[in-house]
Amino acid sequence: MLGSQALTKIQSIILITVVAFAAVGGGTYVLWNKEEQNFETIKIGFFGDLDGIVGKPCWQAVKLAVEEINAEGGILGREVELFGEDDDGGGDPVILTTALTKLITVHKVDFIVGGAAQSETLVQDIIAQHKIICISSSMIPDEITERVLDDYDQFKYYFSIMFNQTCGKLGVTDSMIHIRELTGFNKIGYLAEDLAWNKEMREGLDDFLPENGFELVYKGIFPPFDTVDFSSYFAAAEAAGVEILVSMIGGAGGIPFCKEYYDRQSPMLVFGGSNGLASDPRGWERTEGKCNHMDFGTVPTTTGYPFTSKTLQTRDAYMNRWGEAITWFAANYYDCIKFILKDAIERAGTIETDAVIDALEQTSVETSNARDFVFTESHALMMGKDANDPDADYSIVMGFQWQDGVQVPMDPRKIMEEAGATLTFPDWPGPWDNIN
Repeated sequence: MLGSQALTKIQSIILITVVAFAAVGGGTYVLWNKEEQNFETIKIGFFGDLDGIVGKPCWQAVKLAVEEINAEGGILGREVELFGEDDDGGGDPVILTTALTKLITVHKVDFIVGGAAQSETLVQDIIAQHKIICISSSMIPDEITERVLDDYDQFKYYFSIMFNQTCGKLGVTDSMIHIRELTGFNKIGYLAEDLAWNKEMREGLDDFLPENGFELVYKGIFPPFDTVDFSSYFAAAEAAGVEILVSMIGGAGGIPFCKEYYDRQSPMLVFGGSNGLASDPRGWERTEGKCNHMDFGTVPTTTGYPFTSKTLQTRDAYMNRWGEAITWFAANYYDCIKFILKDAIERAGTIETDAVIDALEQTSVETSNARDFVFTESHALMMGKDANDPDADYSIVMGFQWQDGVQVPMDPRKIMEEAGATLTFPDWPGPWDNIN
């Protein structure tokens, strides 16, 4: 992790470079909304891997949100102007800092949306230095949003619309109770890429499962980014007697993971956790249908389940505009601009930073993926139910099972019952053969 002094030096060097080459515009994407620039526009900057497998759909989603907002009359009667800077995935601190610095100092945006996953501390430091609001959709460790509580004046500019690791951990542990109630299966294993985003989820399972009568019989960790052969991991899980395997895979390994499971007809149920590429709307095609009967966390907009009054509207709009189904992160960023940020600015009646921060903190709005989207005191995503407000229905971690090319809501139980869904199992022999 870079220290604050090193960060300042990097930013200084980059700022000089950015200003020197700003006129060239290399690496910059701008969505103009008028033939001539309107200096009364509201400027929103987006940073991400703009042509990457994850980032491109997000860029398309924020462009769609801005187009729709402008078609509806803008925000506070002002059109929105969108700028994009490519951070190449956010892994290189110099490239990431360049993207953010250029949005802030060259394009002079009013707000920023984007996320850098493994580099969110750097994002927080940069936006704090420039006192500009940033709304992120990266799965993050708890300490990222805890910085808002620890030093509010410094880090109040940072908000997250993606659940943090505590929320993810609670979602997975609730899923284990749910699937045990459905099947009676009690022997659990997990397989996770060795990255920080799932560390607290793994630690949570290490504690939660034994405390709640489960047998945690297998813990597999594999190198991220380049693992394509999962045969040894499945062999070890099978030898341990795993009945339910929880996956925590955010990268490209998700596809060979599914194919190995199917091809070897592994006698365990893959349920809960995450698999970014297989839970994607294109997951069925990517895995050649070998993700059948697998359950992963995702959002209703990607699956077409009408969870809110806006879910299908968003899904259809994205499909009509781009010719493909919307992804999880893309849906989050669409909601971020179309519903959350727009709502806050309109309630604030201004784009003044402190007024919008206050409005964001008071957010309570329906989005494509939440019946009542609310931020916590740490500017994180509010999850689940509120014991003090029985009518509250905040964001939830949802699991969907692939069933013959369709993603069916399976978790939590309330949504499964609401949808009238039924859990299905592979055709090959497994512990499900003993379910009465």
